[in-house]
Amino acid sequence: MMTPVIVFLLFLSMGAVPSRAVNDEVLKEVSSDVSQTIARVNSGSKTRLVHGDLLPNTDRNADTCTASGCKWPKTGNYVYVPVTISSQYTREEQNIIIRALLTFHESTCIRFMWRRREQNYIYFYSGSGCFSYLGRQNRGQPISLSKRGCLYLDTVQHEVLHALGFHHEQVRSDRDEHVSILTQNIQEGTEPQFAKEQTNNLQTPYDFDSVMHYSNFAFSKNGQPTIVAKDDPNRVFGQATRMSQNDIDRINRLYNC
Repeated sequence: MMTPVIVFLLFLSMGAVPSRAVNDEVLKEVSSDVSQTIARVNSGSKTRLVHGDLLPNTDRNADTCTASGCKWPKTGNYVYVPVTISSQYTREEQNIIIRALLTFHESTCIRFMWRRREQNYIYFYSGSGCFSYLGRQNRGQPISLSKRGCLYLDTVQHEVLHALGFHHEQVRSDRDEHVSILTQNIQEGTEPQFAKEQTNNLQTPYDFDSVMHYSNFAFSKNGQPTIVAKDDPNRVFGQATRMSQNDIDRINRLYNC
């Protein structure tokens, strides 16, 4: 009997993926500023969100709930996460998501598999923006990746990291040791996006290169920075095009890979 991972990978070997030239182009297609991409796409969304791209859960970077119930379960050496992908997407659009998921297979013990009858699973669909829940939910849970602006490698990784239990870097519990939040430059009404959270930082350093870190100018109302590094006010960040080594290390620490 084939393992779920092989079943998932078989999808890639049965003509579902475009030519190599297209694949290379897709993998290079990144948003260059994931925070601006998400903010732009979500600006017209009527979905209630917190921290810019999180669906609210009143029950619960790793979010502290990962210590008591919202981690995905581990079986043997791997954490199997069932997924479905909406038929709203074209084959090429589905492959952008699939290839982003496979980047987790390269360096972590996370293994995405096609959902069969599992109660807890992720389903990707083209909703009104780019958003996810934080951590595993007790039901099928959505990750919205709008066809109009969310289908980038870094954006997919960002939203999947939320679903695995990880928060934005600039709201982690020790952020005030590393950055200053310039509230005078923040758009009115978006101040809650910068609220600090009680996170489990997994004994990893603050990471300006994380794909979970927003840019210097996130939610700026006047073109001036809203987040400034304390060690170097001229430091530019929020430009990650894929998961950093720290992002990978945190997954492996949280899930004991």
